[in-house]
Amino acid sequence: MDQTSNTVRTVHITVTNGYDLKGFKGDTPVTFVRAEFNQAVLGDSSKITVSPEGTAKYNFTSNIDLSPDGGITLDDLAHKPLFLTVTEVLPKEKKQKDEKTLTLGQAVVDLLPLLEGPGQNYMVGLQVPSVGEKDYTMIFRNGILKLGGEREPLPRPKKWPIANILAPGASNIPDAFIVGGPYEEEEGELNHPEDREFRNQAECTKKRIVWDLESRCFLHPTAVASLQKRIADCRLWPVEITRVPLIVMPKGKPGKLEKTEDENQLSFHGVAYINMVPLLYPGVKRIRGAFHVYPYLDGTVFEKTKCLFSLFRDTGHHLVHNNKAGGLNSPLSKPLSKNLKEERLGKEKDIEGRARLGELQAPSIKSQSSDTPLESEAPLSHNLEGQQYIEAGTYIVLEIQLDKALVPKRMPEELARRVKEMIPPRPPLTRRTGGAQKAVSDYHTQIKSISRAILNEYHRMFGKQGTKLLSDIDNETMEEQKCQLNYELNCSGKYFAFKEQLKHAVVKIVREKYLKTTAFESQEELQTFISELYVFLVDQMHVALNQAIPDDVPSTTSTIQTSSNQLRLFAFEAEVNENFEMAAVYYEERLVREPQNLENWLDYGAFCLLTEDNIKAQECFRKALSLNESHIHSLLLCGVLAVLLENYEQAEIFFEDATCLEPTNVIAWTLLGLFYEIQNNDIRMEMAFHEAFKQLQARTLQTKLKSSATIENSEEGVKVEPSFGPWGVIQESSTAIKSDGLSGPNTALSSLDEFLEESPKAQSESQEPIITVQTQESSLAQKSSNVLLKELTSKKETSKCQDSSAFFPPTHQAIPQPPVTIFMETIRFLMKVNAVQFVHRVLAHELLCPQGGPSCEYYLVLAQTHLLKKDFAKTEEYLQQAAQMDYLNPNVWGVKGHLYFLSGNHAEAKECYERTISFVVDASEMHFIFLRLGHIYLEEKEYENAKRTYMQACKRSPSCLTWLGLGIACYRLEELTEAEDALSEANALNNCNAEVWAYLALVCLKVGRQLEAEQAYKYTIKLKLKDQALLEEIHSVQEMVGFGNPSF
Repeated sequence: MDQTSNTVRTVHITVTNGYDLKGFKGDTPVTFVRAEFNQAVLGDSSKITVSPEGTAKYNFTSNIDLSPDGGITLDDLAHKPLFLTVTEVLPKEKKQKDEKTLTLGQAVVDLLPLLEGPGQNYMVGLQVPSVGEKDYTMIFRNGILKLGGEREPLPRPKKWPIANILAPGASNIPDAFIVGGPYEEEEGELNHPEDREFRNQAECTKKRIVWDLESRCFLHPTAVASLQKRIADCRLWPVEITRVPLIVMPKGKPGKLEKTEDENQLSFHGVAYINMVPLLYPGVKRIRGAFHVYPYLDGTVFEKTKCLFSLFRDTGHHLVHNNKAGGLNSPLSKPLSKNLKEERLGKEKDIEGRARLGELQAPSIKSQSSDTPLESEAPLSHNLEGQQYIEAGTYIVLEIQLDKALVPKRMPEELARRVKEMIPPRPPLTRRTGGAQKAVSDYHTQIKSISRAILNEYHRMFGKQGTKLLSDIDNETMEEQKCQLNYELNCSGKYFAFKEQLKHAVVKIVREKYLKTTAFESQEELQTFISELYVFLVDQMHVALNQAIPDDVPSTTSTIQTSSNQLRLFAFEAEVNENFEMAAVYYEERLVREPQNLENWLDYGAFCLLTEDNIKAQECFRKALSLNESHIHSLLLCGVLAVLLENYEQAEIFFEDATCLEPTNVIAWTLLGLFYEIQNNDIRMEMAFHEAFKQLQARTLQTKLKSSATIENSEEGVKVEPSFGPWGVIQESSTAIKSDGLSGPNTALSSLDEFLEESPKAQSESQEPIITVQTQESSLAQKSSNVLLKELTSKKETSKCQDSSAFFPPTHQAIPQPPVTIFMETIRFLMKVNAVQFVHRVLAHELLCPQGGPSCEYYLVLAQTHLLKKDFAKTEEYLQQAAQMDYLNPNVWGVKGHLYFLSGNHAEAKECYERTISFVVDASEMHFIFLRLGHIYLEEKEYENAKRTYMQACKRSPSCLTWLGLGIACYRLEELTEAEDALSEANALNNCNAEVWAYLALVCLKVGRQLEAEQAYKYTIKLKLKDQALLEEIHSVQEMVGFGNPSF
């Protein structure tokens, strides 16, 4: 179609040849062709004689002039056909003036394709390494252009990449389907929540090109190393896309093509860069995703993929020549499936496809072009058609699948076996009461039963008053009563009955404990055994009688049994005060009480990390793992210790086993990535971090869904309870997580962030606690503490107490945490277990993370790590930066108070602590803030404030130190009764605290109890009170009252 002017266009119609022509009057008739359009004759060809083969060369051209002003229009061209009539000219007969003609046939030509343009073949191609220097080429032809408005069905069959299959349905590959999947689970580029709407529109309402082809290839093992090497070196794999016009073969002349210029046949030449690195991840056999299409520019392609040639332009000329309509017989193409969606000139384009490589393994691709250096990149204007890909946001969806993973992954069974080999054997289960133990227990039961019967007989004979006045009965009377009782028992037959009752229990002891079931060989052996048995039976009788004290006899002492959680709190207090020896005692006592509780072993191991005893820490973590081989945190901590001790092979096994047991654990994947970073394995590091980001994103979305459901329930009147995660309230994140291709302490302040002051409800709702702290409400200590606090509060129900209740919020509220990254979540875990050696490495990642960067929590962690080293200058610097980012964060002020307290600036510490407790939201370590603030109040003689502060601490988490502080404050306020009660509570929780005994001595001296004052003073000296001023005060009061020191 030519354009002769701005308004008139001319359509040239050329008839070149006619075939299989036969006349009515012979085999070589004379014919001509007439062209007609729109009821008008366009012209006739010259008269041509048909050859004996039935062909005629007309070479006849006619024209149609199109004009919008009148005449023939484009609309006529669209709905009216062109008629080509072949007419035979009959030979003239004698006396015939006019020629006679007969119509041989007529061809009807549809001119609509002139308006649509030439047919196009949409092609996608890539190369896969093979044996030898030439790579295996995969070409996907004949993409089907589809209009928008309807989404492709799922699942749908994959098709063979062959076009000349005639049987219906035979083009579908058996049992091979395109199943799709959620965008978020893809490995491509458009897999984020913000891309969902764009992809829905592109794959439903926009035009698209669909292949649905699958190409397969077999790669020799020698090609595997080459493929792995190229992926490791280049990472990105080029997949080209182009459009070429279809070449229609004329009938009768197959095999001959008219030569055309190759350069004019390629159009819309683009390239997608496929990140093949996931194929180097252990166990990964499949890549599926959507990848952006960019204009093909030599310099850019070489820079990203190190590829020096174009599959279609430089090496694919024969592919263009073989681009026949319906033809797909290139020996270079094997199955790969793709779906393309494309629309030109600013419309949405998107290409959807799948590629399946039977078993990807490869040689490095070598350049097949000349050795001349690559010229400078052509400007973007040299590929204007390709530029439209960027403008339209075109993408291609493809899938690459392997039969076998390039990098094998260890099976979970193998990992579990290796872990079992490294950890000590599981301790034996608690033995059931049976055998010898059961025999002795039955003996005790019979002794208690007989003793009660004899005591009842004694009461019947001499009355119950006799047992209460034993101290007033002389020996002669007691001996007389004994004889009367023996006589009564023998005469009544009860003595014999008691013997028979005890006989069975003694026989069981002989058989089960001493294993004597046969007769003795000699009398001497019998007497020896009877003597030994008698001694044992008498000893056990005394044990049973001591246990059978009547209930109505009051116990002389009452002890408070501390719970495991209280012991843990006491250990934390000892750590804060740098009394590591006492902390170790508390931890070891927990282990003795509950050796099967793995949390006790984890706590002790974390304490050993704090004291830099890595060997003992490793033993503790492995002991915990032996109790539960599937406990994730035990596995992770064993891996951390293995890294610290440079046992890298074991560390990898621990971390991999953790990810296998709990694939959704963000911390496990992050620690695995950090391990690979230490090993300089960048690809696996990227894999682990990518998986951690993916799991965190999935968890965030799930949390959002739960939160929205909770809000809906609350609107309906349902009570909403706050949900707690491992480190407080689970926060929502509105930021999408994108997966881009990615020495020891000297003080005990590591527990600043470690002990969360959570209410029992919050602790019970914790989903995956690292170190569980659950308040035992049933413990005697807790009950007595609550009773005492009620008494103290009722006695002092004044306006001051009311002010204090407003000053100290009674309900605990956790600090709202900002959206976290995988690295910050890992930092929290490491800080809680005192693995500070790992923290700085993770902080570096947090600083560079796109979703992370400098934050208040980031600087707060830095400050805490430097506070552990007592680097006060650096600590203050980082705290200032944290305060600038979040001035109202109570944790910042709490740690600031600790900084000033440790550096001796108690005035500043007091101000920071008061600011911390004035916030509506509590800091994470309120217990230690109350303790230190109360200590400062006592130093400054603000006893009322000290009393209120220590009472608040006793309500939250009572301990020896909290009761001691309360007792001191009450003593200084001359409230001696309350002071004695508080000090008694402190003494019950820890009777080895010299300061408690010292203040008890002072109280007893003031109230005039000499015996108790001397006793308390004796323990004060025995436990070596270090406060000389307090000791001098005791001596002064002793001199004033005239008693209390036995050495006077």
